Amino acid sequence: MDAFTSNLLGWLCVGVTTLFGVSVFYTAKRSPAEKANLLLWSLLPTLLGLLCVAMLGTGGGLVVFCTMCLISVYLGNRALLPVGDKAVLITGSDTGIGHALAKHLDDLGFVVIAGVLNKDGPGAEELRRTCSQRLSLLQLDVTNATQVKEAYLKVSAKVQDTGLWGVVNNAGILGLPADGELIPMSTYRQCMEVNFFGAVELSKTFLPLLRKSRGRLVNVSSMAGGIPLPRYAAYGASKAALSMFSGVMRQELSKWGVKVAAIHPSGFRTGIQGTADLWAKQEKELIENLPADTRQDYGEDYLLELKSYLLHMPLYCDANLSPVLGAILHALLAKRPQGLYTPGKGAYMPLCIFCYFPLWVYDFFISKMLSPKSVPRVLRTSEAASKDL
Repeated sequence: MDAFTSNLLGWLCVGVTTLFGVSVFYTAKRSPAEKANLLLWSLLPTLLGLLCVAMLGTGGGLVVFCTMCLISVYLGNRALLPVGDKAVLITGSDTGIGHALAKHLDDLGFVVIAGVLNKDGPGAEELRRTCSQRLSLLQLDVTNATQVKEAYLKVSAKVQDTGLWGVVNNAGILGLPADGELIPMSTYRQCMEVNFFGAVELSKTFLPLLRKSRGRLVNVSSMAGGIPLPRYAAYGASKAALSMFSGVMRQELSKWGVKVAAIHPSGFRTGIQGTADLWAKQEKELIENLPADTRQDYGEDYLLELKSYLLHMPLYCDANLSPVLGAILHALLAKRPQGLYTPGKGAYMPLCIFCYFPLWVYDFFISKMLSPKSVPRVLRTSEAASKDL
């Protein structure tokens, strides 16, 4: 190895060592318990780098040191804070992810405040029956400003000694998945009211408590909130708005010590698609609000197939919610939580294709994954006519 290469590797080693030391210094919390260890943890990377270079030479020492830095960062990201008496508010705990999360956090020893749409419903009753006395139920419709304010007063009174550690904005609705042209404006508005405006108002209301505790704000978005998916124009737009809100709040609240995370799960069986009665109501509303020419172009059979899509949706979803629960738990307790979590099979791959490949590659990929079985009547007629020619 010539002198130039040796000097270059030496300076590179010093640079990596310094960068790692500065990052440790920057991310270290300024609590009294950690101030005493701050200098030690800043010096250790430098000493380790010098030791590696002295024993293994510049090249080998740099490789070993960088590997150990990566391992250290990985282990640091996995480190979790103790549960202690941390209180967490969860919205949408009647069913699905919110219901399972309330049970999971209760089992781990959290003080769970489960917001439910119906305090006398079966989901609330099951939480009363199966969870500990630490869990309390809260009547909470996130679109009802009065209920949100009342919830703030009740939660403030309950956690005045321990403080509120976390808020999980989980409440959400799907609406009837359909082509964006077919979805009624009422569905667009309802998705925005529940999935976005409800989460924003709840966050703004409870942020004084989170700032006081330097706690966590976790927003459950969706894979459809990060990438465009056919038939999810209303739902995806509302979740995309929530994801953007999460990103901005993550930046703005960092100065207060509040950490914000967005969860983008893939397909999980949560019951968000609703019941048969709800589907019939949504389908009726969709058809009644369509202009005559649009209804004719798409065809009655295409519109009826939308219900079939809902019926088969659970077959392609994972019934095991543990990846989502694990991601939310990490966002609540990790010393250095991620800003974005993508739990579930296939959640990260479409996001990578969408972000790093030309859009036509993503569109082709999605068309092969989510191609609808039926085709609008006019397009079928056009295809048949072209074949006859």
